[in-house]
Amino acid sequence: MTEREKMLAGQLYDCGDPELLTQWHKAKDLVRAYNNLPSEDAVQKERILGELLGGKGKNLWITAPFFADYGNNIYFGSNCEVNMNCTFLDDNEIRIGDNALIAPNVQIYTAFHPTNVHDRFGEPKEDGSFAFCKTQTAPVIIGDNVWIGGGAIIMPGVTIGNNVVIGAGSVVTKDIPDDTVAYGSPCRVMRKNN
Repeated sequence: MTEREKMLAGQLYDCGDPELLTQWHKAKDLVRAYNNLPSEDAVQKERILGELLGGKGKNLWITAPFFADYGNNIYFGSNCEVNMNCTFLDDNEIRIGDNALIAPNVQIYTAFHPTNVHDRFGEPKEDGSFAFCKTQTAPVIIGDNVWIGGGAIIMPGVTIGNNVVIGAGSVVTKDIPDDTVAYGSPCRVMRKNN
């Protein structure tokens, strides 16, 4: 099993794997190019997003700056808007449905590390240094017609249903069901969304 296969399967994997580092550097270069484009250069933005992302529907708008780990594990539906300064750590899949509105400073994480330091770093090398830390992942799934408020943090393994509003500043640690408004830290369902 390759390190990428382990990564997508949620197993401990080595972030320093050459295949993963190649894709990581490619994504960082594409993101930097995207973030440095003139705001009105829709043609180049479309080209870069086509190369960076795993897949996307029609009418995707991402306001720079935008940050991603690998890029190719991010999938958007149609009619989605991502506002400025969002970070998607897509070490596993991030799937976002149609008509998503993602406010500024939203962070979506699919990666996490073992809490035990020895599991995280292993034994030190002869010179006292450590290899890349070990990482695990879990996908994040966001349904259709979802609005995620500014500064929200979506943790690994979370599924957010359809027609959901996540309040600004929320830390989403558990699944949120369809047709709800949820907010807080930790994020909790507060009412139905009619």
